[in-house]
Amino acid sequence: MGLFSTFLSRLAASSSPRPFLRRALRSPLLLPRLLSALPEPPSSAAEGFAFSWSRALLPLAVAASAGALAVDLRPDPSLCDAGLDHGTQDDVQKIVTACNKYKVPIVPYGGATSIEGHTLAPQGGVCIDMSLMTKIKSLNVEDMDVVVEPGIGWIELNEYLRPYGPGATIGGMCATRCSGSLAVRYGTMRDNVINLLMLSEVQVVLANGEVIKTGSRARKSAAGYDLTRLIIGSEGTLGVITEVTLRLQKLPSHSVVAMCNFQTIKDAADVAIATMLSGIQVSRVELLDEVQIKAINLANGKNIPEVPTLMFEFIGTEAYAREQTLLVQNIVSEHNGSDFVFVEDPDAKKELWKIRKEALWAGFAMAPGYEAMITDVCVPLSRLAECISKSKQQLDASPLTCMVIAHAGDGNFHTIILFDPSKEEQQQEAERLNHFMVHTALSMEGTCTGEHGVGTGKMKYLEEELGIGALRTMKRIKTALDPNSIMNPGKLIPPHVCL
Repeated sequence: MGLFSTFLSRLAASSSPRPFLRRALRSPLLLPRLLSALPEPPSSAAEGFAFSWSRALLPLAVAASAGALAVDLRPDPSLCDAGLDHGTQDDVQKIVTACNKYKVPIVPYGGATSIEGHTLAPQGGVCIDMSLMTKIKSLNVEDMDVVVEPGIGWIELNEYLRPYGPGATIGGMCATRCSGSLAVRYGTMRDNVINLLMLSEVQVVLANGEVIKTGSRARKSAAGYDLTRLIIGSEGTLGVITEVTLRLQKLPSHSVVAMCNFQTIKDAADVAIATMLSGIQVSRVELLDEVQIKAINLANGKNIPEVPTLMFEFIGTEAYAREQTLLVQNIVSEHNGSDFVFVEDPDAKKELWKIRKEALWAGFAMAPGYEAMITDVCVPLSRLAECISKSKQQLDASPLTCMVIAHAGDGNFHTIILFDPSKEEQQQEAERLNHFMVHTALSMEGTCTGEHGVGTGKMKYLEEELGIGALRTMKRIKTALDPNSIMNPGKLIPPHVCL
């Protein structure tokens, strides 16, 4: 630990990074050069233990400038002690304590799937890579919950749970309060996390890196402040999540997947709204515009009608799922819908949902070599059709290729805006479209982000959405828990907010 502390003290005191730390490179080949910049390894057994521990830290990336990550200590045979196959909570605690002592910024790092700049390092510092903390610590089938480390992916966790019946990592999903197509039925991460173990680096609040537990495993509690909900969505600005207790859901006995077409995107959105108002318990309602369908046809050699399309999933008993399907079919016919089809065969359902799951990658087939600006907003359900229609007018009039995908059952929709990164005017146009979408949603009492989070990309919209009073309250919480402002600095709270 002494070696790491020495490095941190030099990092904190240095006004400019060493040359080999300026490059954004994650390579174990840099380790010898990093170690050569630090004191020589000690000769005594006691000091040697500290040196050995520092080489066997949890996966760690060190950065000394906005150039981001410079060295990655992964369990490579030439780098780590034998037997250390993943980081531990104790490792994280020691790292955070040392960083707090020397006021070195920390950026928690998970699956790297966030798209609003959550893992950028504008002030340099230390990036704690949680992706190897993947243990499933306990499965409580009768209580319908599971305790996991933050690095496990949701796909891997689902595969583990499948025998029992019930890209991103769980820690990152908690940090950004994410959701997806099933949120209309089961809610977001906020609704499915029972409690967390969180590591706070602030000595004055939790006495020098104390690990706190934000709740019990009980399904409900009225004990104290709801710290779990405070941490979920905090984007690494208040602490490092080291353990998560998740609520489990029983897999349905039967499901039906349906798809139908519309002439206008407003008609499609109106059907999504009418379905939710009818009380029908759908598990997914997904909307794809005609441009997205064209991309899917181009990428996958399909021949789907290139018009606005809705996809549904109904779950329950066989009789119940079919009944709900027929009720929605009637709603579709009342709103100028056509070509309503549904499937129950497992392979057919998988093939149909593949259309939606591959939508983003199919979009790139429309403009090879281009980059995508992916953004999302969310509005009250009654304003969804209006918000999508207004946004589509701007998107369709733009010279850029733009696609719309919506989790239409909860008022959340995304756009994929393709642009040539070498052309400044195209980047500016993509920004303009994003700006228009956000302000349209805010004018309808919506939010600048339904599930992607704030990071650095959406900070500029928070004052308009929440008001300066709410931002100052957030700043007070941040200052109380992180007085040295080392936890993922430059994110979530706009820099102009002062106390």
